[in-house]
Amino acid sequence: MDAHARSLLEAGAAELGIALDATQIERMLTLLDLVVEWNQKFNLTAITEPVAMVQKHLLDSLTVQRWIGGPFVTDIGTGAGFPGLPLAIVNPAMRFTLIDSTAKKIRFVEHAVQELGLEQVTAVCSRAEAWKPSQRSLTVVSRALGSIPDFVRNAGHLVAHSGRLLAMKGKDPIAELDDLPPGWIAKGIERLHVPGLADERHLVIIERVPRI
Repeated sequence: MDAHARSLLEAGAAELGIALDATQIERMLTLLDLVVEWNQKFNLTAITEPVAMVQKHLLDSLTVQRWIGGPFVTDIGTGAGFPGLPLAIVNPAMRFTLIDSTAKKIRFVEHAVQELGLEQVTAVCSRAEAWKPSQRSLTVVSRALGSIPDFVRNAGHLVAHSGRLLAMKGKDPIAELDDLPPGWIAKGIERLHVPGLADERHLVIIERVPRI
């Protein structure tokens, strides 16, 4: 990635209230270089222009940083590692599990984890509903993965009792919330802003219904 991509990343992260150190910046830009390299053979993403990659892969992933709680975090439908890998880079004390059912994407994530030295990240090739972790996560996040009710049905068992599901969506998803499975409630919808983009972004925060 060029110097312009670097400056966009630094400025955008600062706008989100995230101070990246030199190592974190290098890891994120190296991640994008790896995506471009592998994309030539494996078609990981349609977004390959440097500015768009910084905005729509890195900064978009980092918009949810303030809602990420550990020590265990799971990213469902991670694809080429977003939002899981950028979030892992800025949260080195947390353990991340990145899940996707497409083998070539998980092979890429495994390669990226090794190249970036992210020892706290595990990549899993599985459907979310079939994955049985030894440790449930305080935060389970997904980015544009189907409907919110399906996300809850498929990934709810991965959430610790006091944890939350974070659904990253585009346009206001309030209409989807009428069909949440029993036992779950939307605690809030946050409007997200990706630095440099005018696109609509929302975050839906979902928790278990409190016991009476």
